[in-house]
Formats: sequence, C-alpha cells, structure tokens
Amino acid sequence: MSIVLPSLSGEKSETFTAVSKFSAPVRRPVEPLGRYFLAHASRTLRGHTWSEFEKLEAEKNVKQIEENEDDDLGDEQQSEELLAHDPREWKSADLYAVLGLSHLRWKATEDQIRRAHRKQVLQHHPDKKSASGGLDQDGFFKIIQKAFDVMLDTTKRQQYDSVDTNADVKPPALKSSYDFFEAWGPVFASEARFSKKQPVPLLGSSDAPKDEVDNFYSFWGKFDSWKTFEFKDEDVPDDTANRDHKRYIERKNISNRKKLKQEDNKRLIDLVERAFSEDPRIKQFKEAAKKEKERKKWERDSGSREAAEAAAAKKAAEEEAAKKAAEEAANAKANSKKAKEAAKAAKKKNKRSIRGSVKDVDYFGDAAKADVIEADVDALIERFDDVQLSTYAAKVKDANADAVKTAFTEAVAELSGAGKIDTAILKYFV
Repeated sequence: MSIVLPSLSGEKSETFTAVSKFSAPVRRPVEPLGRYFLAHASRTLRGHTWSEFEKLEAEKNVKQIEENEDDDLGDEQQSEELLAHDPREWKSADLYAVLGLSHLRWKATEDQIRRAHRKQVLQHHPDKKSASGGLDQDGFFKIIQKAFDVMLDTTKRQQYDSVDTNADVKPPALKSSYDFFEAWGPVFASEARFSKKQPVPLLGSSDAPKDEVDNFYSFWGKFDSWKTFEFKDEDVPDDTANRDHKRYIERKNISNRKKLKQEDNKRLIDLVERAFSEDPRIKQFKEAAKKEKERKKWERDSGSREAAEAAAAKKAAEEEAAKKAAEEAANAKANSKKAKEAAKAAKKKNKRSIRGSVKDVDYFGDAAKADVIEADVDALIERFDDVQLSTYAAKVKDANADAVKTAFTEAVAELSGAGKIDTAILKYFV
C-alpha cells in the first residue's frame, strides 16, 4: 500500500520570502507500518470497536502471562533443609514447596499440581538419584508422594490449607507507620478464602460510603469459617489390640481441634477489632456524627422566643397534667382503700350474721350440741368466698330454724361438690 503526498499549492503567502530557488519535487512512496497501524487495520477488517479490541487484547495478554507462568511449574528449588526433611514427619513440611508450588499455594489448580508433581518425580526419583551416584535418596521422594496425595484429595487439601500459615498475610506491626488500606486490604483478602459465604466483602477504599463500611464489619464480625484442624491430629495407631489407647488418641485429637478452632476464632475477632479501631473511615464517621449532633444542638439553642415560650407552656401543661394525674391517682387509691375497708367490714358483718343465725334459732332446739354446731359453722365460713358469704348471710338473716338449717345443708353440698370441704370434718351438718 502506498500513499502519494498532495501537491504543493500554487499560491504564495504574502509574508513568505524565498531565500533561494525551490528544489525540484521528488515523488516517494510512503507505507504505514508499526503496531498502531496493525491495530487499526485489525479493527477495520473485523469491525471491532475500541472497547471490543482492547478486551480481546487483554484476554490474549492474560493467556500469554498464564502460559508463561506455567512454564516453570515445579522448577522451584527446594532448600537443603526441606530435601533432608524426615519423611516420618512429612506433615510438618511445606507441601506446596515440596511440589515447587510455593508461588501458587491454595490457588494452584489440579492440572498445575499434576504437572508440578511429574517434574518433581522425574527430578527426585530414587532410581535417578542412584544412577547419578547418590545414596539413600528416597526420603524426599516419599514426601513428594504424600504431598501429591494430599493435594489431589479435596478434603485433605482443605485440611492442609487450613493450617498453611505460609499463605497468610500478616497484619501490620503495632505502633508502626503504614497506609491503612495498603496494609490491611491484603490481610482481609487472604482471610476471605476461608469464608463459607461467598462473595466476601473486601476492605474497600477511603471514599467508601458508611453503609458499605458497616456491611463490611458486620460480615467480618459474624465470619463463618470453614477452617478445620484435622491435619494437626496425632496419628491414631493401627494396633487394634490396645483399644483404650486408640480411644485416648481420638479424644485428644478432638479436644485439640476444638482448642485450635477457638484460638483461630479469637485471632480473627482480635484482627477485625483492631482494624475497626484503626480504620480512618470509622473516625471520620464518628466526627461527622459528632458535628451533626452539635449542629442540631445549636439549632435547638438558637430557636426563637416563641419556640422557647411554647416549650415552657408545654412543660407547664405537662406538669399540670402530671399533678392532676397524681391527684386522681391518690383519690383513686383512697377510694380503693375505702372500698377495701368497706368490703372487709361487710365480710366481718356477714360472718357475724352467719355465726349468730344458729344462736338466734337456739341451735335448732339442740342447745346441747351448740359447740358442735358452731364448729361446723366456722368450718363452712372459712371456706366461703366473698360472694358465698354475702349469699348465705342473706339466706339466714331473720330466718326461722328450718330455713337456717336448710341454708347450711345447701352450703355443705355446694362446697363439697366444688371440692372445697371434706364432709368428714363436719359433725352436725352431714
């Protein structure tokens, strides 16, 4: 592709003065080259917009970066200390470092784990070590196989990730100088991988609104972690002959898991509380709330005289109403007291009337049994309620002997039927 430059205009500027003759024009081909022209050509030929083109280029770059990162999977050099690690203590080894995946750790995919394992097997296989003149070199190879077994088992890998402190991001040191968001953001991002609830709200920035910050600390204050600590268990012996010892180890492991879980929960609570106390946004919200409170107070204090008078009048009315209510309550109390005293007096009067009724009728002509009759009457009176006292007092008032006796007989039947008296205690009215 060639482009011809436009010819020079025949008109000359009035202010232009030639100092020499023009050189003869030369026709030269000009071709567009470079990545910008290629990008333009690609967008034009494929009909892509700028945003579509940039998205495709970003995906291409990410894929290329991932491919480049995976090229060196398993090439990580283990330390001499790790290579000499006792295979019987394989649980205390850094299993990701064993496979050469220290840079990925919990982010490593199953495919990456398999490829890294293959490289480690090719490099550390005992046969290869022996062929190169090495002695007993199968110790680290055993750890490689243990690490591979753990990483391909979802449950075991989760148990290992729960205790893999090498993947944790530590909070900033106390009383040190640091940017809050740069220091604490990675800490919460690291802890977020243990949440049962996803997605997890992250720390955010200094301009986050109050509701977003409140939601963040509310979520982390009730953080539900899937961390489990079985990986720290002491191995239970396979010897079934000593069952008591086996049960002892199992109980010890359960107790240790519970203790580690409590310690981890406390660690996270302390971490969240510290972040909350150091968060500059919280301090800003408190200052804003304080200023708003002061503003409202100033508005109240600077109110007009009319508002002040209205408030005073309202207060006086409330005091008057309270005084009136107190007087009414006192009157009601006095009336209630009088009513209670009147009821008490009426009760005593009814009892006297009932007791006196048998005497008035000369104990039904059986004065020899006066003590027995009065004892029965007292027993009945003790079991009467206020309504019954009033009722039977009315029945025996100015009544003859038969009516009085009939009234007491009815009272016995009523109380006995209600289960209020046992007729066995009565001697006369039975």
